[in-house]
Amino acid sequence: MGCCSGRCTLAFICGMQLISILERQIFDFLGYQWAPILTNFVHIITVILGLFGTVQFRPRYVTGYAVWLVLWVTWNIFIICFYLEVGDLSKQDSDLIMTFNMSMHRSWWMENGPGCRVTPVTPPPSWAPEDHRYISIAGCLLEYQYVEVAHSSLQILLALVGFIYACYVVKLISEEEDSFDFIGGFDSYGYQGPQKTSHLQLQPMYMSK
Repeated sequence: MGCCSGRCTLAFICGMQLISILERQIFDFLGYQWAPILTNFVHIITVILGLFGTVQFRPRYVTGYAVWLVLWVTWNIFIICFYLEVGDLSKQDSDLIMTFNMSMHRSWWMENGPGCRVTPVTPPPSWAPEDHRYISIAGCLLEYQYVEVAHSSLQILLALVGFIYACYVVKLISEEEDSFDFIGGFDSYGYQGPQKTSHLQLQPMYMSK
């Protein structure tokens, strides 16, 4: 029952991770944030493998999932520090870091956050690229960087819980395999073929002279 409970809980956590990361992936696509898009894609694949390993008793898949969660937490901590401009990090570098310097797009929440009013600036500054519009954003109830921080914080929380349960499930599966082997589940030498019954066994015959 404990093994089933741990596996079911981990499967539920994986499901929550998939739902939350798919939602995040949609908004990253809308903002053309290529670095998060690629990282989210790797996370989706790894969570699916972890879910498969949990259901199919594959400890290696679950272990790989747990290792990835450590990297995932590190990435989301970086995202939080980036948007809060911790240390030398600056949102002015978002083109280079988030879009690989292939576009000038920002977080989708910058213009579409709750209460945000977007006003085009005319005429645009002389330094503004011709294929981009210059806008003014005001009235946001929640700044876009805090929305991104909330997304990353949720991912960190789910990853920490998933890591704990992944380690627990790997331990349970290993113990179950060891106990099954101990009782002879994998002992091929313990097998004995069916014995002949007494009436089928050859009996010696004596000839009388």
